[in-house]
Amino acid sequence: MPRITITVPEKNAQPYRFQLDRQTVTLGRGSDNDIAIESGSVSVHHAEMRRVEGGYELHDAGSTNGIKLDGVRCEVIPLYSGSTVKIGDVSFDFALSDEESEALAREKPSDPSPITREAELPKHEAASAPASSGGGGFGAALIFLILAAAAFFAGMAIRYQKETGGSLIEAIQAKAAATPAAPAK
Repeated sequence: MPRITITVPEKNAQPYRFQLDRQTVTLGRGSDNDIAIESGSVSVHHAEMRRVEGGYELHDAGSTNGIKLDGVRCEVIPLYSGSTVKIGDVSFDFALSDEESEALAREKPSDPSPITREAELPKHEAASAPASSGGGGFGAALIFLILAAAAFFAGMAIRYQKETGGSLIEAIQAKAAATPAAPAK
């Protein structure tokens, strides 16, 4: 029987078990879900755990706060034995016994099974993560800094013009021309 443990921050973990042949398990704040989660960060109908050939997947049901794997919001997350996913700010832990993992692996012999032992899992397998999740942060930060510097200078130029009636750029150029160059050593 696959096991799910739901841990709401500052509350006790709640374990759940269900049959391997169960096709869909609904999760959300509403009492009509298979697993009702009492947390403000969880939508009324937040997600569905679906049985697929060779394992299980967690699907976002159009929730406000989404489902996340390693901090990355995803629409669908394949579940591996030992997976920990966030549903809103609630931890969702998924576990299978060795026998269950083997039974699911036999369902799909031509492709590698999404159900593996924890030791066989890659360090960070982010399903549905953007392919270019690498250097975009540096470029965005650089553009932000350039725009911030330009906005700061524009603000200073406007303030200088209001206070003196002159141009800040012309004042800087005049000061640079009047300052003697330092002797070379």
